[in-house]
Amino acid sequence: MSRIISAFAAAAAQHRAALVTFVTAGDGDTAAILDALVAGGADVIELGMPFTDPMADGPAIQAANLRSLAAGTRTADVLAIAAAFRQRHPDVPLVLMGYANTMTRPTPEAFAQKAAEAGVDGTIIVDIPPEEADEIAPFAAHGIATIRLATPTTDAARLPAVLNGASGFLYYVSVAGITGLQQAAQDSIEAAVAKLKAATDLPVAVGFGVRTPEQAAAIGRVADGVVVGSAIIDLIAQHGADARPAVLTYIKSLSTALADARKEPA
Repeated sequence: MSRIISAFAAAAAQHRAALVTFVTAGDGDTAAILDALVAGGADVIELGMPFTDPMADGPAIQAANLRSLAAGTRTADVLAIAAAFRQRHPDVPLVLMGYANTMTRPTPEAFAQKAAEAGVDGTIIVDIPPEEADEIAPFAAHGIATIRLATPTTDAARLPAVLNGASGFLYYVSVAGITGLQQAAQDSIEAAVAKLKAATDLPVAVGFGVRTPEQAAAIGRVADGVVVGSAIIDLIAQHGADARPAVLTYIKSLSTALADARKEPA
């Protein structure tokens, strides 16, 4: 069983949704921040690969990409961060999230091999359609999950193509927009999760716009996982190299909220 599936299964056994967190590699003290995510209770970690044109991301993550690139972060640095993380945390799933330009150089095969050597468990490539994924992103051959995105505009005709070859978990983007700026209505999230869970045995995690413990808890009552990114990035932007304590406190608040979300009221 993969580390990703094991993490979701462990959360389900504890009657809670898994907490999936995102940070941009090279933005601040990434190693310290990753350790804070684990210590705070994150179940799966997405490590963003900085890119000049992050089309799916809002202002917070755009700024994080620019800070990381300005600091000189390159693909080799991201993979080194991943490899060091794997040494410190052998059981915590690590997913690379980014765009095709960052995950196909020098070749798709070479990148996939290097990612596997670094201990990466999965990838999310925002701008590769499922029809091109096998050619551009040959990760399955290296034991790396290919995590797909579904959105509010993914209809019943399109969903089978999204799910074909998907592994790890299914990431439901809850808004038809960019990260960090808005959250979908809870009833629309519940309807979408029900539709997706009827179509796949993969865990379904919901992201985009989740910022508060209350929002996380509401989603965690119906989804298998809750993804939080921009709110963490905001803390890093605010505190810089000293962000670890603030990140740790925030992640603990989310983890506690998810642990309590499915408990019956007294």
